[in-house]
Amino acid sequence: MQDTSQTSCCVVGAGPGGVVLSLLLARAGVSVTLLEAHQDLDRDFRGDTLHPSTLELMEELGLSDELLQIPHSKIRQLGLQTETDSLTVADFGKLKTPFPYIAMMPQVLFLEFLTERMKRYPHSRLVMGANVHELIEEDGVYRGVRHKSEDGVHEVRSELVVAADGRFSRLRKAAGLEPLMTSPPMDVLWFRLPRHAADHHEADAPGGLRIRGGHLLIALERKDDWQLGYVVLKGSYHEIREQGIGRLQQSIAELAPEFADRVACLEDWKQIAPLSVESSRLKQWHLPGLLFIGDAAHAMSPVGGVGINYAIQDAVAAANILADRLKAGGVTDKDLAAIQKQRYFPTRVIQAFQTIVQNRIIRQALKPNVRFKIPFFLRLPWLRTLPARLIAFGIRRSRLSASLKASLPPGSADDRAKQQPTT
Repeated sequence: MQDTSQTSCCVVGAGPGGVVLSLLLARAGVSVTLLEAHQDLDRDFRGDTLHPSTLELMEELGLSDELLQIPHSKIRQLGLQTETDSLTVADFGKLKTPFPYIAMMPQVLFLEFLTERMKRYPHSRLVMGANVHELIEEDGVYRGVRHKSEDGVHEVRSELVVAADGRFSRLRKAAGLEPLMTSPPMDVLWFRLPRHAADHHEADAPGGLRIRGGHLLIALERKDDWQLGYVVLKGSYHEIREQGIGRLQQSIAELAPEFADRVACLEDWKQIAPLSVESSRLKQWHLPGLLFIGDAAHAMSPVGGVGINYAIQDAVAAANILADRLKAGGVTDKDLAAIQKQRYFPTRVIQAFQTIVQNRIIRQALKPNVRFKIPFFLRLPWLRTLPARLIAFGIRRSRLSASLKASLPPGSADDRAKQQPTT
């Protein structure tokens, strides 16, 4: 039996973009329903990076102190090491921000932190295990979704549906939209190795690229382990697998000798999560009654680890424009177009930056039997701060609008929410 519920905004997908948008709308007094297909928020090898732009947003919301009590490590610099040379390509410590670092925090803990605060508002609802399979369209306007759960089929009617359901967005397919695709030259094999007591202290954790002999390794130090990405030519994963896990262990040890004493911990291909890298974006992010944000609107290459933070910036832009409109019951195509207008150019800029890195650094680094030379442009003094700023903030910081801030008098919204039972 199908039941029907009503909400002002139905957000599909409890990733960073969907959760942040739902929280912002709920705090502003908008009725919001957040639907997540899985029964929990834990996904292995999801991005764990919280950039300064996201941490500044948490500070605006009065949540940064609590958030940073969750165990995390800090990446203050991103470097590039070759057989003969090394260079710091992004120094976040020189940025003018209260958070001059990237916080490495398990994404599941970040999402749980935000959803618990969202659920304090009586007009918000989080539904886990809600497998959205159909858009409701009436007279050319999307009016909600239908989803399957363990107890049957449910219908959520809403003034606006926001698709935040990732790079393989079902809602994008259901709406008949196809993204513009580019083909980055690489895929990434993600895995973890133990972190030893003798490794760098978490407050000064380094991160970056190691390049040697036609191979490339991404190294990110977490609180309890190292998250490593072995970068390979696109489509070559099966060939590497046929060579055996021992050959991969050897290559990792050659790339980063400091891991030679622990590569044996990588015993089975089940410990490795292959990521097929893609970069894409929709030409149009909206249809009447339907908006796409985050990876559903623009899938990012892992270069710079900016995907999470761009999804959150989309959410801020959407909340700034939609909160008052949704409370008044009058979201228009013009409003949705304004959101895309704010976010489309920053998306194109960061994807262009990623393409330069992919073609000028990664593609060259993966050439076999060719000694990699660090490109001269990375050494130009006037460029030294540009990568850090692009990675940390994009081309502009995301701030809550004056009207959204005005709807949140200091202490009052949160104090009322805390008096409500958590559902």
